[in-house]
Amino acid sequence: MARRKNIWNNIDWITIIIYLVLVFFGWINIYAAVYNEEHQSIMDFSQRYGKQLIWIAASIFLIILIFVIDSKFYSFFSYFIYGLSILLLIVVLIFGKEVHGAKSWIEIGPLRFQPSEFTKFATNMALAHFLSSYNVSLKKFKDLIIALIIIFIPAFLILLQNDTGSALVYSVFILVLYREGLSANLLFMGLLIALLFVLSLVINKLIIIIALLVLAFVVYYFVTLRRSLFFRTLITSLIILSIVIWLNYFYEAGIQNYYVIIISIVLSGLIYGVYAYRYKLRNSFIVFIILIGSIAFTFSVDYFFNNILGEHQRKRINILLGPETDPLGIGYNVNQSKIAIGSGGFSGKGFLQGTQTKYDFVPEQSTDFIFCTVGEEWGFIGTFIVIALFSFLLIRLVILAERQRSGYSRMYGYGVIGILFFHFLINIGMTIGITPVIGIPLPFFSYGGSSLWAFTILLFIFLKLDSSRFDLLW
Repeated sequence: MARRKNIWNNIDWITIIIYLVLVFFGWINIYAAVYNEEHQSIMDFSQRYGKQLIWIAASIFLIILIFVIDSKFYSFFSYFIYGLSILLLIVVLIFGKEVHGAKSWIEIGPLRFQPSEFTKFATNMALAHFLSSYNVSLKKFKDLIIALIIIFIPAFLILLQNDTGSALVYSVFILVLYREGLSANLLFMGLLIALLFVLSLVINKLIIIIALLVLAFVVYYFVTLRRSLFFRTLITSLIILSIVIWLNYFYEAGIQNYYVIIISIVLSGLIYGVYAYRYKLRNSFIVFIILIGSIAFTFSVDYFFNNILGEHQRKRINILLGPETDPLGIGYNVNQSKIAIGSGGFSGKGFLQGTQTKYDFVPEQSTDFIFCTVGEEWGFIGTFIVIALFSFLLIRLVILAERQRSGYSRMYGYGVIGILFFHFLINIGMTIGITPVIGIPLPFFSYGGSSLWAFTILLFIFLKLDSSRFDLLW
């Protein structure tokens, strides 16, 4: 009994208070977003705000249950919970109900839930359990591959549901891997790939290839200790490029400019390979391989963009990046959302006084676009408070994660931070038009039982682990 009392005393009440404030403020704004004069009672269970109250009450029950269960339960059953969540994702693909183009819901009588929301904390548990296992190190290629497979399996199954937004959330687990020893070079390569993907959609390929080639030569200059060899390689490459350009012009082959450069790079690479082998230039050879891989990736972007992504996803990305405008179609939500937030001014129009909100100008205003209700009715003050609350929550969670005495708790904590940060950043970014509209909720704020329960479980498992940090040493 003394140990149980001590655990309850060690609960981080600061985080719980922030959670309760976010949930309450979210509930109030759901009420404002779907307010119906014929159903004015905020506890009318036929309306979304009444249903959200049920979800909130159920969440309180879940919190109590999480704290009652022994902390070691979560680590011990991590793989089981992960396997069950994967099984549910497979069931969704077979028997799921399609909503807004995504087949991601399971219906059982009057109940409907979204397994992909719960898979986030299940994957976090499994990843933390594996990484904290004895003799596991991300410096070992085998262990790194296993960790990536744990992340990839649910992300792939969710992608098959046509729910790209939820699948992208799993990219944040790379931050957990980085915290636990993943090479910064691999993280940098990941960021480079993301940047290259965006640039390939908005910039001419010829410019990108030339920029990559220049960057490769700059890196090559600094990694090679033989300056004479650098200049020899540079001159050889320029000579080969000149010859290929002349042959293309003389024989009127009609080869496009970027293919001319690629052919020149490949031919130069053959000569460069001889240099690299002869003088044992391992790092320099890696630079060349990365250059070829980057160019190949640039050309693969078109295939992925045009054949893998859905039409509505392509339109949203094009609207965000600028090549396309559609204020009355795909871009309507974002356009109306920005109008609503901007119209709120400094202090807002007042509770239940938002015209954009009241007349349903912004679709999905109680779910994905709940933040624009805050902006219109509570103004800059309201949006600042919401952003500040989420920022304080994330900072607090970092502090909690760093004070953990067990590897499992620390890794799980950083997974919580990554998931919440991704949702917070992307959701608010969607409403103000700086990130693509990928349909993910604002944690603890948006309407929906599945998301509220999943985020609650995600957070409070960590708070339970934190409360037991003096007992958990594995």
